[in-house]
Amino acid sequence: MNNSFDYIIETNDITKKYGDFTAVNSVNLKVPRNSVYGVLGPNGAGKTTLISMLCTILRPTSGGATVNGYDVVKNAREVRASIGIVFQSRALDDILTGREHLEMHASLYAVPSNVRQKRIDEVLDLIALGEKADEYTKTYSGGMKRRLEIGRGLVHHPKVLFLDEPTLGLDPQTRENIWEYITKLNQEEDITVLMTTHYMEEADQLCDEVAIINQGQIIKSDSPINLKRELKADTITVKVDKPELFTEKVKTLDYVQKVFEDDSTIKLMVERGENLVPPLVNFANQNGVMVESIELQHPNLEDVFISYTGTKITGGR
Repeated sequence: MNNSFDYIIETNDITKKYGDFTAVNSVNLKVPRNSVYGVLGPNGAGKTTLISMLCTILRPTSGGATVNGYDVVKNAREVRASIGIVFQSRALDDILTGREHLEMHASLYAVPSNVRQKRIDEVLDLIALGEKADEYTKTYSGGMKRRLEIGRGLVHHPKVLFLDEPTLGLDPQTRENIWEYITKLNQEEDITVLMTTHYMEEADQLCDEVAIINQGQIIKSDSPINLKRELKADTITVKVDKPELFTEKVKTLDYVQKVFEDDSTIKLMVERGENLVPPLVNFANQNGVMVESIELQHPNLEDVFISYTGTKITGGR
């Protein structure tokens, strides 16, 4: 293959329908080589369906895609040889050791026998499981199991690693450890990582670029920093005793760009929010509303998502 291509994954109006339901709707992506690229969206947005088409597990209804220069329909075998996959659901055998899992995967992907053990040792070192390599995976923690699954997807030197919700269900500290390994393998293995997530901080921390997907469509894509800069708005989160009244009144203020409600909590999109906290408290008091708490935040990816969809992300797939 010619490695001069700027983009290792490209989609062209790729679409997947199930009867009258469109799970992925004319999606166009360009994933730069050797980047960490995130597909960010809520439960049911189409993230896993999109990855499944790129991995040749599902056939597109229309449109197409190339991975590492190969067409996902016409050259499915070559695509599979070019990629590693880590699914959401666990796929480890408790009665095998970590090393045995890697040996089995290396055999399935025809890693040459004369380099197989060297490669397995390299991967065990990369995922920091060398000392536990010969123990049964039933003794592994959740984080160790996830690292082993990532390692298994690396053993055959793929050009692209697909991670579908790689830290779903893990505790915060273990999630941060997995983030470190993802960054490390991207840098040391010269590999492109395409990951799906609904964790905003995960996308912000790891990804060079993100695509926000909602209801099967890409609604915005760029680097996290550019997305936040483009928003040009701070978020003031206010908890009040009369949310309906406050929401009705606050919408009349010229400096409030958008208002989003979540039970008794109201999010206000404003510019230069540091100057607006005292006036908002006074405004609430003047209208018979008691402010229970008020917090100022500069733009993050959740704010970006809310600004484009009018809702916040909940759920996983």
